[in-house]
Amino acid sequence: MNIKDFDFDLPEKLIAQTPLKDRTASRLLVMNRKERSIEHRTFADVINYLEDGDCLVLNDTKVLPARLYGSKKDTGAKIEVLLLHQQDEEDVWEVLVKPAKKVKQGTEITFGNGNLRAVCIGQKEHGGRIVKFSYKGIFLEVLNELGEMPLPPYIKEQLPDQERYQTVYAREQGSAAAPTAGLHFTEELLEEIKAKGVKIAFLTLHVGLGTFRPVSVDTVEEHDMHAEFYQMSQETADTINQVKRNNGKVISVGTTSTRTLETIARDHDGAIVAASGWTDIFIYPPYTFRAIDGLITNFHLPKSTLVMLVSALADRDFVLEAYKQAVKKEYRFFSFGDAMLII
Repeated sequence: MNIKDFDFDLPEKLIAQTPLKDRTASRLLVMNRKERSIEHRTFADVINYLEDGDCLVLNDTKVLPARLYGSKKDTGAKIEVLLLHQQDEEDVWEVLVKPAKKVKQGTEITFGNGNLRAVCIGQKEHGGRIVKFSYKGIFLEVLNELGEMPLPPYIKEQLPDQERYQTVYAREQGSAAAPTAGLHFTEELLEEIKAKGVKIAFLTLHVGLGTFRPVSVDTVEEHDMHAEFYQMSQETADTINQVKRNNGKVISVGTTSTRTLETIARDHDGAIVAASGWTDIFIYPPYTFRAIDGLITNFHLPKSTLVMLVSALADRDFVLEAYKQAVKKEYRFFSFGDAMLII
């Protein structure tokens, strides 16, 4: 399948630069696959499409303040470090550094008043490095003091309220980016949804920066998907299985939740079980979904792996028609944009 099959015109003005003050005020495009219909609502209306006995599956990962600004110990040269994911060894991380040419094996970088230091112990491609941190106190507290939120590359300014780039249910530290479909929910809306009889279940997938990496090959099948760490508890597996036994719908919130559920179903012959590990699952048409019945997601980049996943669920032509309407009606795109519900 050619990458051009997932292309569409996206005016730059539709890329949302700032979040709305009211999370649930975002617009909601509803795609009904059975009726082949498209509706235009506000996100607060999402509750009207959920029924007693359904299940919403949310990714509770929390974004680390993972961007650090330091300097080389020997020359004072300014170095930017972006944490990607922790290695098996304590205090050892894979990171991206800029400018990469200034950081060789053995380079020491200091941050803030020197309470945090990093030594490069390995080099990878495209600016990747393996570093070992040393610090005084608790690492996450030091990181919260010195780090900045790693906003997507198309967001040019830091947020006055850093929590606006977190979901209200974020609790498991480890992401380099937010699972943005969840940014539309408030605690109040989730309580209303639960009161309607909808189950709320959580899993964790730590989002990597590969989520922003463009597809650079002409043929979809040639793309190498990035790997991300996931985990799902027995409680969540039990909830989802109970919903499925009772013929309820499983609605994943975001492509990260979807990839986790489909990975588990793929690796366990269609069963939903407690599991953890790394997934590089790449979902594109044609694909048979084994875990989910519907999806809440944002509007994605042309020719991205995310729009391919959505096209696998809702049919490529139908998705491109929905995107065409979204552009015409000037929906907001990407992390701080509007949402779509596929049922």
